[in-house]
Amino acid sequence: MIAHFYQNVILKNPKAILVLLIIAILSFGYYSKNFRLDASSETLLIEGDPDLAYLKKVSERYGSKEFLILTYTPNEGMVTDSSINNLLSLKYKIQSLNWVHSVITLLDIPLLNNSDAPLQERLESFKTLKDEDVDRNRGFKEILNSPVFRNFVISEDGKTSGIIVNIKQSQKLEDIENKSKEEAELIKDQIKKQNHQNILEIRQVIQSYGDVGKIYLGGIPMIADDMMTFIKSDIIVFGLGVLLFIIVTLWFVFRNLLWIIVPISSCLFSVIIMTGLLGLLGWKVTVISSNFIALMLILTMAMNIHMSTRFLQIKKDFPSKNNFEIIYLTTSKMFWPILYTVLTTIFAFLSLIFSEIKPIIDFGWMMTFGLITSFIISFTLLPTLLNFAPTNNITVKKEQKSKITNLLSLISINNKNSIFLVTGIVIIFSVIGISKLEVENSFINYFDKNTEIYKGMKLIDEELGGTTPLEVIIKFPEKKKVKKSEEDDEFEDWGDEEDTNDEKYWFTKDKIDLITSVHNYLDSLPEIGKVLSFSSIIEVATQLNNNKPLGTLEMGVLYSKIPESIKTEIIDPYLSIKDNEARISLRIIDSQEDLRRNDLINKINFDLKDKFGLEEKDYKLAGVLILFNNLLQSLFKSQILTLGLVMIGIFSMFIILFRNIKLSLIGVVPNFIAAFFILGIIGLLGIPLDMMTITIAAITIGIAVDNSIHYIYRFKEEFNKINDYKKTLKTCHSTVGVAILNTSITIVFGFSILVLSKFIPTIYFGVFTGLAMLLAMISVLTLLPALILIIKPFSKSS
Repeated sequence: MIAHFYQNVILKNPKAILVLLIIAILSFGYYSKNFRLDASSETLLIEGDPDLAYLKKVSERYGSKEFLILTYTPNEGMVTDSSINNLLSLKYKIQSLNWVHSVITLLDIPLLNNSDAPLQERLESFKTLKDEDVDRNRGFKEILNSPVFRNFVISEDGKTSGIIVNIKQSQKLEDIENKSKEEAELIKDQIKKQNHQNILEIRQVIQSYGDVGKIYLGGIPMIADDMMTFIKSDIIVFGLGVLLFIIVTLWFVFRNLLWIIVPISSCLFSVIIMTGLLGLLGWKVTVISSNFIALMLILTMAMNIHMSTRFLQIKKDFPSKNNFEIIYLTTSKMFWPILYTVLTTIFAFLSLIFSEIKPIIDFGWMMTFGLITSFIISFTLLPTLLNFAPTNNITVKKEQKSKITNLLSLISINNKNSIFLVTGIVIIFSVIGISKLEVENSFINYFDKNTEIYKGMKLIDEELGGTTPLEVIIKFPEKKKVKKSEEDDEFEDWGDEEDTNDEKYWFTKDKIDLITSVHNYLDSLPEIGKVLSFSSIIEVATQLNNNKPLGTLEMGVLYSKIPESIKTEIIDPYLSIKDNEARISLRIIDSQEDLRRNDLINKINFDLKDKFGLEEKDYKLAGVLILFNNLLQSLFKSQILTLGLVMIGIFSMFIILFRNIKLSLIGVVPNFIAAFFILGIIGLLGIPLDMMTITIAAITIGIAVDNSIHYIYRFKEEFNKINDYKKTLKTCHSTVGVAILNTSITIVFGFSILVLSKFIPTIYFGVFTGLAMLLAMISVLTLLPALILIIKPFSKSS
């Protein structure tokens, strides 16, 4: 029925089909204007991660502004007149940008130990380094020795300082929850455009100060914007690079303009329709799916090369048949093998939706719809164009017998034992490598060392206390009323008035001791950089109190008397008296080579219970480290789940297609071995799995298995005529083997284009997937035929 419909509706009405295809490409082309990119942090998280919801609550409770950070390393000393003047000028220049809320530099830090005036007076009218009557050397030394600011706004060696640029909260962002989905997406797009403009503006400012020292830009808004730039660049470079390579490959294979125009038309139609579909559905391309256009071009081209090669072979075998008959024979012979290759590849990409990682899930769905689109276009546009094209004088390239496939056929026939020996070695090698796979990778290592992202993050990581944040929230038991004691009388000269506010009575010895103990414990861990908490403030207060420890009520009264501007900046981010809890903020030194995030998190959890006697309800870990670790830990689970699903699903499809268990087994084995071998190489090279390398094995099996389907399908067809295994093998290697070789080379070099990316996981994905496809092709043209010769799965009458 399908064949009847296809012949009578599609093949016999080329003009109508062409008109429909042109309408389709114009319609979807219109919606491609809604094609969007997304590089937000949400695209690098597990979907529905409860730790993300908790982190948002913590951020709201303790106050969290969006900010950029600059590292400033002056050519001269930090407190020379020229350095301070340059820093002050840079601050005011940035402050003048209309999107900047505030700029905090070394020159804005309150100097509370710069005079011998009473403490209360120093608190109420503090000096900073930019004041003219201040002792700058004494002030700088105070900041350098400050438990709060050392390794935070100034490096330990005093040569690099941090500049915090707080960004104004967008009113649109605040109202986004009350908007419809379409309006919310529009607002997000406007905010991204504004963020891009902001980054351009501040980079122009930085560039104008390039002669005063080294200045690097960092912060999540900058990373998100640069990631967007990377995605745009990758899409253009990959798409054009693959397209150019495909044109060269087609010319090399066919040496005829028609066989360049027809397949390229299929590729372009497929890509334009797919981008329009993404725009229509509102799906956004992330850094993970930025290579989907290149992949679509590669896979569409593979279908077209198989069909084009078969068309020319049939034309050569049946010279008396007319154009329509050859097209019908080609499509009828290629429909089922290509359909099954598409279904197996779709199954491989669909397995990614079980990964729990949103960008990988989206990538799986995008490629599924993309493959369906490519299949429909290949079986409508290609035969339609061939109906119109003058094909009388078209022949396949003279060198029909490929030297490579001929050599591989001889190896398969004469060296079966050697093939099996090599296969055994490869399996052992793969098992050893897979056992060494790990997921410990640093976000900083996702970027090339020459990019500003890498340079800025590296400097912040090494000199300013680390990059990846972790929060430890300590929850105290219900508050108990503390009676006013005699200690209060000591502070009567501070003008303490009677009021109903008992915040100062919150500060008990048990709470302060616990905060201090946990703070000191965290600070002792080598993986941890800067630690900030209320304990840091206590240490500063102790220094100001002539190194005399403050009593708990002294702390309380001091808290109530501190000016609101200081309290908001240095105390409120670490205490929530209302919620009866304290926050310890710390950062991980992400670039440490031996860093094991999961082990570190487990150790902190264990020690908080074992050393400090806390129960699970008494504390909570939160922050980007937790979210990133959740992502990393899910990768192993994803790898096992997706690989398992792909193997079971594809084996089941082989049984349905070939109705032969032996044939199904030998069909999948070469591809499984190629995929496992690549994982083994990744493990032995010590390259950790990431969001992109995790997909290599499943995608390799899904794409490489296409070769097995084409080869076995053709072997079965030819064996029914020849009834001799060795002769059939030679025939298959000289026909479908050539198509497999050509498509595999196209795919390998197509993936190799990804090495031009600035995103390291994309480079790994391109290199290892390309290598896996090459190994799979060699395996299909050596191991697969060798297994067929040994097992002999076809009967003489089949």
